[in-house]
Amino acid sequence: MRRARGDRAVDASRPPRAPARRPIGSALGAACSVLVVAALFGCTAAPPVPTPSRTPTPAPSATATPPPSATPAPPPEVLQPSGPVSVVAEGLDAPWSILVLPGGGTLVSQRDRGDIVEVLPDGGLRVVTAVPGVAAGGEGGLMGLALLPGDADRPPYVYACFTAANDNRIVRMPLGGARGRLSLGAPEEVLTGIPKAGNHNGGRLAFGPDGMLYATAGDAGNRDAAQDPDSLSGKILRMTPDGDPAPGNPFGNYTWSFGHRNPQGLAWDASGRMWAAEFGQNTWDELNRIDRGANYGWPVVEGAAGDPRFTDPVQQWATGDASPSGLAVIGDTLFLAALRGERVWTIAPAIGSGAGASLVATPWFAGEFGRIRDVAAAPDGGLWFIGNNTDGRGSPREGDDRLFAVGLAPAG
Repeated sequence: MRRARGDRAVDASRPPRAPARRPIGSALGAACSVLVVAALFGCTAAPPVPTPSRTPTPAPSATATPPPSATPAPPPEVLQPSGPVSVVAEGLDAPWSILVLPGGGTLVSQRDRGDIVEVLPDGGLRVVTAVPGVAAGGEGGLMGLALLPGDADRPPYVYACFTAANDNRIVRMPLGGARGRLSLGAPEEVLTGIPKAGNHNGGRLAFGPDGMLYATAGDAGNRDAAQDPDSLSGKILRMTPDGDPAPGNPFGNYTWSFGHRNPQGLAWDASGRMWAAEFGQNTWDELNRIDRGANYGWPVVEGAAGDPRFTDPVQQWATGDASPSGLAVIGDTLFLAALRGERVWTIAPAIGSGAGASLVATPWFAGEFGRIRDVAAAPDGGLWFIGNNTDGRGSPREGDDRLFAVGLAPAG
């Protein structure tokens, strides 16, 4: 059985191991429109590292091509929060990922406890399972969740990314039961050996429109490894649902894109194009459009550099305004959770914007609810977002952490 490799520490680096893997697995705050053109921002340079020698081989991209249609579908609406914010659930402990299930029911991962809870219709919380092997510490623990729907041959699976004793890893668990009585079976390893550290663990999981599983991996303290396509550090990884490197990957391994510091948001727009949110170091946080085999510059550059070797972000913020984590696309709008920025950003329009295009970014709920870890499309078409004040870096209030809901309405 093959296994993959591990993460890095804050400033200490560890040499990457050869990859291998194991099969299977409110009130609204005042809104302020901010126009940000990524190409006008500067960057903070770090000592150069060698440019990877390998060039991605041509292959189909992860963009979904819509079928031909005599009458083109109208573009999705640009949306914004509308109406009061309500509390769906409270009493969560360092929640990390919201997983809304299509058949009804919602699961939330709790990073430090290492368990997955179900949010009940009355707002109560029920522990579904404690994931074996979680070794929480620093920014590590139980992180991203993703769902693979079932079919005639297999049950639905919930995938989870977590920090173990020696690495970050991905497992999957069969999902059973009905809303209010959901169950998760024994975990099966999908990918092990992703480098771990006290921070920069990445940890977001999402299935793309191509049916492949994508995972974000931070540089785990080993900055230079982000520029090595053969390392699992500082990457967006792409694999089959069983954990094999996905066909069409640019380097013949798990790497889909590289040169990342600590990406924690993944989402696709209606055209099937991929977006990722990424923590910067001291200067710029980033929103990136992800292309197959592209190099996003870390640690050589931070933010937009205008260097032809690298792909610039399409949006960037000072780190005090963002520290971005979860990301969702609803209609024609990106919704971005901000930890240090203590707000939700809307970025629009998402559809049709190319690299370097100007996007309008608007902050919502700034300072009202504290740190925001994740966002998700709510079952009623609104927005859910989750606080993260109990993660050791926030200022918890009575009842924290909470899962919040707000309606959405067309902008303008």
